[in-house]
Amino acid sequence: MKLLSDLFSTDYGLMSISGIVFMLGMGVFFYRFFTKKMDEDAKKAAR
Repeated sequence: MKLLSDLFSTDYGLMSISGIVFMLGMGVFFYRFFTKKMDEDAKKAAR
């Protein structure tokens, strides 16, 4: 329980959470961005 207390109540815990959320957000963004670009390229190649 001390782990969760430290994670949500200390400055280093909050920075860790924000870093994890930021990295997950970047992963989602890049996944969507690259799949969109691959679909566009596939449509161009099919023409």
